[in-house]
Amino acid sequence: MNFTRHGIILFTSHYEGCVEFYTGTLGLAVMYTKDEPGSHLTCCALGDAYLMIEVGGPAPAARKSLEQNPTKLRFNVEDVEATAAELRAKGVAIEIETYSWGTIANFTDPDGNLCSLRDEASFH
Repeated sequence: MNFTRHGIILFTSHYEGCVEFYTGTLGLAVMYTKDEPGSHLTCCALGDAYLMIEVGGPAPAARKSLEQNPTKLRFNVEDVEATAAELRAKGVAIEIETYSWGTIANFTDPDGNLCSLRDEASFH
């Protein structure tokens, strides 16, 4: 197989909030948007991949359980503590955890999807 591109499609019930979160709060660049009958989406650059945010996901009561969404969006960064501080300053609730294999910081998007930061230096 010769894959030419890879990405993640995130179906959400809080479309506008998630678009603002991933573009405004996390700073992902918008590649394109589509607002046509049957297709309402925003595609964002995510390193060498893309994150496509689309309408149609289940509405959460709060943070989605692993049964509701067994996926976590992971963003590797140079400095987890500094990036977590930036997100806290933007109003994101975030919890830092340190393990023998590295440091992560967990948070959720407006749709209750689990996200985390991961230190790049110890990623292998």
